[in-house]
Amino acid sequence: MKIVLQNTKVRVIIQTGLTRLRVNNVKKLFKNFSKIVGAIMKRNRIKELERIIDVQGKMSLIELEQYFPDVSQMTLRRDLLVLEQEGKIIRVRGGAMSVKEVQKVSGEPYAKKAVSHLDEKQEIAKKAAALIDEGVCFFIDGGTTSMSLAKELRDMPCTIFTNGMAVAIQLAQKKYPNVTVIGGQLLKDNLSTASPNSKTFFENSNFEIAVLSTSAFTVENGFSCGSQIEAELLTLILKKAKHIYMMIDSSKIGKIMPFTFAHLEDINVLITDDSFPIELKRELEERNIVVI
Repeated sequence: MKIVLQNTKVRVIIQTGLTRLRVNNVKKLFKNFSKIVGAIMKRNRIKELERIIDVQGKMSLIELEQYFPDVSQMTLRRDLLVLEQEGKIIRVRGGAMSVKEVQKVSGEPYAKKAVSHLDEKQEIAKKAAALIDEGVCFFIDGGTTSMSLAKELRDMPCTIFTNGMAVAIQLAQKKYPNVTVIGGQLLKDNLSTASPNSKTFFENSNFEIAVLSTSAFTVENGFSCGSQIEAELLTLILKKAKHIYMMIDSSKIGKIMPFTFAHLEDINVLITDDSFPIELKRELEERNIVVI
């Protein structure tokens, strides 16, 4: 069917409308195409970032900026966050470390734990770091949540005892803390050390606060871990410290490990995530335990 328009003015209006419609379609098409291209470029950049960190093992932000001169530091930080959430890297102060590099040192168990429930661990670590004042002397264990705490701690004068190898490496990147690493048998599951001789070491060592983490917790069985020698060390730490801060993410609630090292009456503060059971929180508060 052919439509003949006798009115020239009407014909011009229709032609103009069609032209505008075509232009708008082209603009939308170009906008969608730009989004697709941008997403592809971002994914390719993140993949390349992962590859470089895997090859180098560990990279600082300054070094990564040299590989990506046209990318802002803020964008690189966001890319590293994506890779950490995907379990490909572990962010450390000023840069990132490949999970594969961690696996070379510790094996699969530690690397898996390091990226498991990462958001919760970071939330807990920030809360714990806020409780540590300048000049204080304290102990940090070797758990993966403790490594997050080591990352979050302000770079300030303080004295830190730790049995965590990965924790010590993280703390070594800070300028002011005075760090003492406790020797002993290497426990590869969490890259920590423990020894029957720790009692002798701590006879003449003092610290005000112990910040501990746990692999499992029930009200009946308390806080437990998988190593007897580690449990003995942590029990000793409980006796030395004036204040005990226990870090636990909600995934550990209701679980039991072979060796108990602490009960509720042993701790002063429990630091956890927002998914911690409300009823359990009330029960702890009734026992005069501060839950953060």
